[in-house]
Amino acid sequence: MRFKNSSKQRNVQGLRSFRDTLPKNVKKIISKKGHIYSETLNNWKYIVGKNLFKICYPKSFKNSNRFGVSTLLIMVKRGHEVDLEYSKKEIMDKMNSFFGYPVVEKLKFINFDYDKNISSPEKNIKKNVTIKKYQNKINSINNDKIKKSLEELTKVFKQR
Repeated sequence: MRFKNSSKQRNVQGLRSFRDTLPKNVKKIISKKGHIYSETLNNWKYIVGKNLFKICYPKSFKNSNRFGVSTLLIMVKRGHEVDLEYSKKEIMDKMNSFFGYPVVEKLKFINFDYDKNISSPEKNIKKNVTIKKYQNKINSINNDKIKKSLEELTKVFKQR
C-alpha cells in the first residue's frame, strides 16, 4: 500500500485510532465547540459553586462568529434568576480563567419549572383497557399481585 507524502496518514499496522478515522470538518467542530461545552459540563460544580449548582445547569454553548459573541445558555429554576444574575460576572471570570483564554462573552438564562416533572394524581389514574366483563372478573380476584399482573397483561394485549 502506498501513501502520498503530503497526506498525514501514519504507517501503522493494525487498527487505526479513532482520531484518524474522523473527517477534518468533524475534528474542527469537536475541537472548537465540543471541547468547551464538555469541559464546562464536567466542571460545572467548580465553576458556579455548590449553591448555584443545585439550581442551574448549562444547556448549550454557541461559539462566536462574525455576527455574534460566544454565549453560554444556562437553564435556571424558576425563582432563582436573580441569584444567578448577581453572580453572572463571577461565573464568566471563572470560566475564562479555567480555560485560560476568553471563552464566554455572554451568559443567557432560560427558565424552567421543576414542578412540572412531578406527576399529578390525575395522571396516575389507570385507564381500564379491558372489556367490562373481563374487568369484573379481574376485580373479583382477592390476591392483589395476581390482579395487578392480569391488568398489565391486558395492557400489553391492548397495545398489540
